[in-house]
Parts: sequence; C-alpha cells; structure tokens
Amino acid sequence: MRSFLDITDLDVGELELVLDLARRPVADLGRPLDGQGAALIFQKPSNRTRHSAEMAVVHLGGHPVYTRGDEVGFDERESVEDVARIMSGYHGLLAARVFGHSIVERLAAAASVPVVNLLSDRSHPLQALADALTMIEEFGSLTGRTVAYVGDYNNVARSLAEACLMLGASVRLGCPNGYGASDEELERLTLLGAGSVVQVPFAAEAVAGADAVHTDTWVSMGQEAEKTERRRVFESFTVDAHLMSGAASQAIFMHCMPAYRGFEVTGEVMDGPASRAIRQGHNRLHSARGLFAFLLGVR
Repeated sequence: MRSFLDITDLDVGELELVLDLARRPVADLGRPLDGQGAALIFQKPSNRTRHSAEMAVVHLGGHPVYTRGDEVGFDERESVEDVARIMSGYHGLLAARVFGHSIVERLAAAASVPVVNLLSDRSHPLQALADALTMIEEFGSLTGRTVAYVGDYNNVARSLAEACLMLGASVRLGCPNGYGASDEELERLTLLGAGSVVQVPFAAEAVAGADAVHTDTWVSMGQEAEKTERRRVFESFTVDAHLMSGAASQAIFMHCMPAYRGFEVTGEVMDGPASRAIRQGHNRLHSARGLFAFLLGVR
C-alpha cells in the first residue's frame, strides 16, 4: 500500500508512469474504485483541487465524499489517527488538503488505504504533476529544458522544482532575499536529477532564456496578516510582458491559480497567448486520475 505526500515519494520511473497514466483515455484505466468511496478532507477550501479530485474518483468508478475540516476536527473532535483508521474502513482512498504537513504524515502512518496529500504547508505535489504534464504536452519532454519560478519559495515552488529536476529539467528560482530556499534545501534539490538548480534574487535573471515561467500568489491562505509587507517585498517580481520578453522565444507562462492580476502577474500575460494556466488547471483532473490509478495498482 502506497501513499503520496511529496513528489519524492515516487522514483523517476514511477513519476513517468503516473504522467503516462494521466495521458491515457479514461476507459483504459478500468474502474479500480468500483463500489468504493474516496474520502476527501478539506481543512483549506479549494476550487481546482476539489473538482479535480472528485471527478478523478468518479472517472475511476468510485464515490467521492467531500468532508470539511470542521466535520472531522483533527485533534479537537478526534485524533488524526482515529480519523484515518475509521475512514480506512469506509473508503478505498483517503486524501486531505491541510495546513500542516504533519497531518498528512500522521494520516498515512495510521491508514490502511492510500493517502494523498492534496496540499500542505510543505508541498503541493498534485499541482506539480499537473505542471509537469502541461509542460510535457507542450515540449514533448522536460529533458534539457529550463524552468523558471518567480516569487516566494513556497509549497508550490518546492514540489515544482522536485518534479522538474527528476524529469531532467534545470530549475531557476527567482526569489527576494529572505523568501527563497535555504542552502540546505538547494543542496537537497541538486541531488534529485541531472538538471541544475540555481537561485537568484532578481526575476529577470531567473527568467532569462527559460522555456517555462511559473509564478504563484504572493499571499497564500493563512498569510493574510503579511499581505501589505509581502506586496511591498515582491513588487519587482510581477510577471509582465517585459519580463516574459527575456524568456525563450516560444516560452510559456504558467500559474497554479487563483491568480491576482496586477500583482504577481499582469492580465496581459495571464490572459495572453503564452499562458497555459487554464490548460494547467484542467490537467489537475488528469494528473489526479493518473496518480489515484497508480496508487490503486493500475499499470
């Protein structure tokens, strides 16, 4: 029984297999959840994650059960471990979108069915699968490509960097001082693949010649008290047409959404011809379906 809490829970071959399953027609995956439920626990609300996860379960023949965080009350109404053990008796799959990564770790340790991290403060691995799938559709392969990420080194950036490096791309992180990856984190990433990882404090330096340019909101859920300060610090990191002009001639723009036009990205870029953000969002469904199928034994 396998769980998926981080991209690095897969080896390179397994990551490639999940992405291959994501590209297969639904009919080719069978119905590994036939007659079973899937518990989808959301401490943090979501648009793309909820819809993509629910429909992925439906495509695999299962019944999704959406559950709000306050309905289970981790460590308030009952322990994380009790939730995991009880839900394992009802469902063939358990997935959770949480604030603290330790919650999904505890769920996985106690559950007797696969557990999927739908998002935590440490990582957003399902998003990274959709990102990789979108870029592979665009370029055929990530081997030898350069992927830039502009903004805060957060859960999205971490999982994106892991996936890209494992698939043979080089990664450039453009992060303001104090908001980037630590030296230890950069060293860990360097060991994941053949591609290099470089961190710079200027957006233009990160984007120069890149094949894909990614960004994310500057103020994630739970950081609202920091909004004014973060917008000041990240002001020069807006992805606009001028910044994109420094990327490769056929570069694409990507955003995990929700997007705040006029802050981390301009409307001209977000809604322009280089943007793949909507396809990226649609690929959340396909990547979730591929991952769930893999965890349920489809090969």
